[in-house]
Amino acid sequence: MARILAVDDQRVMRELVKSVLEGEGHEVVIAEDGIEAMSIARENSFDLVLTDINMPNMNGISLVSKLRRLDTFATIPIIMLTTESADFKKDKAKRMGANGWLQKPFDPDRLVKAVTSSLARAGHVVPARS
Repeated sequence: MARILAVDDQRVMRELVKSVLEGEGHEVVIAEDGIEAMSIARENSFDLVLTDINMPNMNGISLVSKLRRLDTFATIPIIMLTTESADFKKDKAKRMGANGWLQKPFDPDRLVKAVTSSLARAGHVVPARS
């Protein structure tokens, strides 16, 4: 299974993402903003990142940009998980290096499918659950 960094300033959202993805067998490390996420990212490797956009201290788009400058995060999938729906925000996130977009509130099955397909496109094999 995959090692995932989930970043969101709302504790309930972090715990929901963690619960859903750990239920699928993934290891999930959580951070409450971009600054904490960068600190964790500098010391650890991950197979995928999920991040909100609107967070204090460092927003998700800045986080994506900074992660992409780290060799270990140059090619891993990054999915924006946000309430934002504006096309200009999606375009900016994509230009900074985001690979996908999932609208909140999200359906747990859609989250699992987005993570699984992003990991598969990156060459990470996720075994089917029995």
